[in-house]
Amino acid sequence: MIEAKRQFGQSHTPTEIRLNKEEKLLEVDFNDGKSFKISCELLRVESPSAEVQGHSPEQKKVVGSRRHVSIMKITAVGNYAVALKFDDLHDSGIYTWDFLYYMGENQDAIWANYLEELAAAGLSRDP
Repeated sequence: MIEAKRQFGQSHTPTEIRLNKEEKLLEVDFNDGKSFKISCELLRVESPSAEVQGHSPEQKKVVGSRRHVSIMKITAVGNYAVALKFDDLHDSGIYTWDFLYYMGENQDAIWANYLEELAAAGLSRDP
C-alpha cells in the first residue's frame, strides 16, 4: 500500500497550477523545475479528505465510477494548499503542495495500486 508522507511544513512550492479541462489534468510546475500532469480522476479517488482516507489506513475507501470526473474550481488555501471542487461535487480535500508533489512523482505506482484496489473491491472506473 502506498501512503503519502504526512509532515508539517512544506518542502515544495508550485510556481504555476493550471487546469487542462479538455484532458482533465491538473498541471503543476514546482520551484525545483519539476512539472507534473495529474489526472483529475486520480486526484479525486486519492483525495486527502477524511471521506476518502478515513482516519486510519484501514478506513480508506476505494472510490469507483470516476473515469470522467473533472475539476470545477480551484481555491487557494493560505499559502500551502488548494481545495479542489470536482464535478461530482466532492470538495472536502485540502491538497497541500507536498501532497501534489508526492502525487505527481508517484502517480504511476499510485494508479497501479488504485486499479488493484478497484478490482479487489469489484468496482469499475466507469459510472
